[in-house]
Amino acid sequence: MASSLTCAGVVWAFISFLCAAASCVGFFMPYWLLGSQLEKSVSFGTFRRCSYPVRDETRQTTVMVEQCGRYASFQAIPSAEWRICTVVTGLGCGLLLLVALTALMGCCVSELISRTVGRVAGGIQFLGGLLIGSGCALYPLGWDSEEVRQTCGNLSNQFELGTCHIGWAYYCTGGGAAAAMLVCTWLACFSGKKQKQYPY
Repeated sequence: MASSLTCAGVVWAFISFLCAAASCVGFFMPYWLLGSQLEKSVSFGTFRRCSYPVRDETRQTTVMVEQCGRYASFQAIPSAEWRICTVVTGLGCGLLLLVALTALMGCCVSELISRTVGRVAGGIQFLGGLLIGSGCALYPLGWDSEEVRQTCGNLSNQFELGTCHIGWAYYCTGGGAAAAMLVCTWLACFSGKKQKQYPY
């Protein structure tokens, strides 16, 4: 099986896939922010949530439904900052995944990735990482929403967690993006083989 990648390119393809997988899994999981409400564990992602309060009319009390799911609509996401974060981070994850899959194909297909294509792919990875990083930076701006305040002891505000704490999915998303920006972008410059010059 012919490859269009150098040895550094094979390492780049593997690390690119790991970075994209880490960012995508972290983005999809609703464990960015962890807290509790009515003595039940509650967690938030950018567009998903686990455990939410529902009014029980028969008993005239509020009970917690312990399920994870997406918000009913895009507008139902608690804050405008989280809506922007969802779009920006999702776009960044898509770019990282696109480059990672192309890089893996380069391991099996000859003349798919030249030096120029590798450098362009590295630039796309840098942009993807930058978008995800921007999303992670925007996320704390939504901590002042009513839903988050109810979960964080009514003490949370922008960049103030109250009784909540950051979950593993936030670190997973940001870590994948940082590695893509710092490691993959550099390795991409050495990933493609020099193209053969055909005399015609």
